[in-house]
Amino acid sequence: MRLILNVIWLVFGGLWLALGYLLAALICFVLIITIPFGFASLRIASYALWPFGRTVIDKPGTRPGALIGNVIWVLLFGIWLAIGHVVTAVAMAVTIIGIPLALANLKMIPVSLVPLGKEIVPVDSINQPLRAAA
Repeated sequence: MRLILNVIWLVFGGLWLALGYLLAALICFVLIITIPFGFASLRIASYALWPFGRTVIDKPGTRPGALIGNVIWVLLFGIWLAIGHVVTAVAMAVTIIGIPLALANLKMIPVSLVPLGKEIVPVDSINQPLRAAA
């Protein structure tokens, strides 16, 4: 099921969202001082290409630099990428088949706003420790 949803996602919006993140990464790499933002944008671009079966978690430990970086990110790129997710989610939610895709778009808004200090992991790796404990 994840494969089917990912293919539909890729065709109907995932490619365009990933290109938006790649453009943000390119701008970050050109501006040199924002290179850490470029790497975060590349991570999110891969997530935007193939979101089903993966999730976002917080990296362990406190990161004071991530807070400052996230504020700068929101002002430069985050708000525009989040708006892109909302617009795409509304367009996808028009059909019944598009509702899971719209929900995936809405799931990406928090990481598009504050990407630093986050990690994208497979859903199975989160559920694995829970299964071992049971």
